[in-house]
Amino acid sequence: MKVKTSNGVMPLLLILLSSWMAPVLGQAQEMPIFDAHIHYSHRDWDTLSPQQALAILEKAGVRQALVSSTPDDGTLKLYQADAKRTIPFLRPYRTRDDMANWHSDPEVQTYVEERLKRGVYRGIGEFHLSAADADRPVVKRLAELAAKQQLFLHAHVDEVAVERLLTLYPEVRILWAHAGMSSPVKEVGRLLDRYPKLWVELALRVDVAPRGNLDLEWRTLFLRHPDRFMVGTDTWTTSRWESLVEEARVTRRWLGQLPRDVAEQIAYRNGERLFGRP
Repeated sequence: MKVKTSNGVMPLLLILLSSWMAPVLGQAQEMPIFDAHIHYSHRDWDTLSPQQALAILEKAGVRQALVSSTPDDGTLKLYQADAKRTIPFLRPYRTRDDMANWHSDPEVQTYVEERLKRGVYRGIGEFHLSAADADRPVVKRLAELAAKQQLFLHAHVDEVAVERLLTLYPEVRILWAHAGMSSPVKEVGRLLDRYPKLWVELALRVDVAPRGNLDLEWRTLFLRHPDRFMVGTDTWTTSRWESLVEEARVTRRWLGQLPRDVAEQIAYRNGERLFGRP
C-alpha cells in the first residue's frame, strides 16, 4: 500500500515507522548521559575554567563523567568543583611524555601509589599499552592495587592487549576504551562473551552509527550485552570540549534507535550501577 505525498509516493510502512520512531527519539533526547571518557588536561586549563567545563557537561546533559587528566591535577580540579558529577580516575601520566614508557618507569609507580592515598579514585587510566608490555612490573603492580582497592583499569588497547590483561589479571575489572578504537565488532562480542569483568566504552567509535543510523551488528551486540556498555566523548584536545554538546546529541539519536530499556542502560544506568548515582 502506498500513500500520496507532496513529493510523490511514499510507502505506508515508512510513514508508520516514522510515526513509531518519533516518540522514541524524542524520549532519547531527554536521557541523561553518563560519559565514560572525559579529560581535563593541562592544555585545557587556559581556555576552560573548571566551572566552564562543568557548565558544558551540564548543557550536554552529562549527569556524571569518568574523568582522568594529564597531569592528574585537572581531574582533582573538576572533582573539587563538583564531586557529584566527577568520577575521578588516576591517569599514570605526569606529562604526555609518560605515555610511551609509563609501564617501565618505577617513578610512575611511585606517583600512582602516592596519589591513590587520597582515597577518591575509582579507577586507574586511561592508559595506552601494547600486549607485549602487559606483564611489565609497573603494570603488574597497578593491577595489584586495582584488585586490592576495587578499582577499574581504563585501558586504551587493541583486542590482543585487552585479552592479555584480562588473562594476566582476572581479578581486575577492565573498562575498554573506545571498544579498542578499530577492533571488529565480532571481536568485541567474543571478548564480552568470554570475560565477565570486561566493560566497554564507545568514545570515538563512529562505526556504531554511520550517518546517524545504528549499525545492525552493533545493535545486535547491544541487545546481547546491554549491561556492559557505556558511551563516552574523549575530550583529548580542547576542541573536543567545544563539540561535546553536539556529540551528546548525536549519541542520543542512535540510542533512540534501541529499545528504551537498553538505551537507558547504555546511556547512564550502567555507569550509575558501577559507580553510584549522584
